[in-house]
Amino acid sequence: MSVEQASENVDGLRWFKSSYSGSGGGNCVEVAVKSDAVFVRDSKVVGDGTVLRVRRGQWGAFIAFAVG
Repeated sequence: MSVEQASENVDGLRWFKSSYSGSGGGNCVEVAVKSDAVFVRDSKVVGDGTVLRVRRGQWGAFIAFAVG
């Protein structure tokens, strides 16, 4: 899987918190989707944190592996 740090402006993306993230502030992963990529970030470090960019097909393969 090819994962890279996002170099484009991600401020305008619509972020969704993972349904597996706890409400107590623990493991909080957020994702945002564009036509060609999925972006992933740690919601506890918004603004100064790293945002990863994954191609959509590779994200689908990751999800299938993780759930399967």
